[in-house]
Amino acid sequence: MERKMKPESLMMSYGYKPELSEGAIKCPIFQTSTFVFKSAEEGKAFFEVAYGMREKMAGEELGLIYSRINNPDLEILENRLTLWDEAEECAIFESGMAAITTVLLEFLKPGETVLISSPLYGGSDHFIKKVLPKFHINALTFRVGATKDEVIQLVKDSGLADTLALVYIETPANPTNDLIDIAASKEIAKYFSKPVKEIYLAVDNTYMGPLWQHPLKLGADLVLYSATKYIGGHSDVIAGACLGSNELIQRVKGLRTFLGNMASPNTGWLLLRSLETLKVRMDCQATNANKVAEFLNQDARVEKVYFLGNLSEKDGIAYQIKQKQCLSNGAMISFDVKGSEKEAFQFLNALRLIKLAVSLGSTESLAEHPASMTHIDVDPDLKKELGISEKMIRLSVGVEYYEDIINDIKQALDHVHP
Repeated sequence: MERKMKPESLMMSYGYKPELSEGAIKCPIFQTSTFVFKSAEEGKAFFEVAYGMREKMAGEELGLIYSRINNPDLEILENRLTLWDEAEECAIFESGMAAITTVLLEFLKPGETVLISSPLYGGSDHFIKKVLPKFHINALTFRVGATKDEVIQLVKDSGLADTLALVYIETPANPTNDLIDIAASKEIAKYFSKPVKEIYLAVDNTYMGPLWQHPLKLGADLVLYSATKYIGGHSDVIAGACLGSNELIQRVKGLRTFLGNMASPNTGWLLLRSLETLKVRMDCQATNANKVAEFLNQDARVEKVYFLGNLSEKDGIAYQIKQKQCLSNGAMISFDVKGSEKEAFQFLNALRLIKLAVSLGSTESLAEHPASMTHIDVDPDLKKELGISEKMIRLSVGVEYYEDIINDIKQALDHVHP
């Protein structure tokens, strides 16, 4: 029996046939808008499948039509990305927000309600709370730490239970590293599902990437990524991804075709390149993050550290969730400096190696100020409630030598003067 290879081995070649590309060892960039049919009959058959007028016959593949619908770079990339999450299908987008908004628009319609966890990434929070209402779509929010029964009662008490259509969570949450129980969230979705309407669970897994957490295995129906982050991982490409069952991803791809927010061939090629080093990069980042967090935990100038590795049995439910669904402590650390915005800015302005920039999951370490940057648009009272304060710094740990990262943090803290 042939041994099944690990995803990190298959990232070099899975889904690509060199003989179809003049023997090139790497997939070329198929920089073309359209594809030539061998015959009119073939073109008709391709369109019938693409537009859902019939199912594919046994052994039939969707032929290449037009790069808004499909392209070799995207198809090979989508095939490879399914390996980490063991998903049936994948859809690639030109940004993480394109993936998120397409899913929300596909699975929600006017008069319906989405149940969301809090906190969420600022862009997701804005779209759900300020754009979806324009389409008469409601949002219900539950807080970290709420039990399954408490969330169910929240939905019942809202008077919107009959309109619930989607549960959307982000775990670990950006920027607090708060954890939401994926399996319990699916149970909530099942509780309100009806024979005529299943309520799906979508999980933003950007913070953990495709290596450190596998939501589909924990009950999620859809998993979402800003592929800009770990999947791209070099701060040179913007992209998004959605993975799930064949049935659901076909729906997502259908809307993607008409919104036109698929990724370009060049984006697909860059992500294919990045996937080859995904595991070694993320392994290094996780190791570095553990060492950085250890330093921050011991520095008297740091008031609090938000890091999965800090959780212990005394943290109760949060620790139990981490043990159940997280395969690593990750590489994202938030921490509060003693003081307020002034001290936080003093720290950020003094960094030398670490770059002052938003985004995360890249080879270089990045630091930013969530309250005034990525989460500036979040309601001020909600930010206060969630602990996203003016003294919080968010740090994405890169692949540099860990002692250099720590020394840069140390010298920057030396510039903080209350």
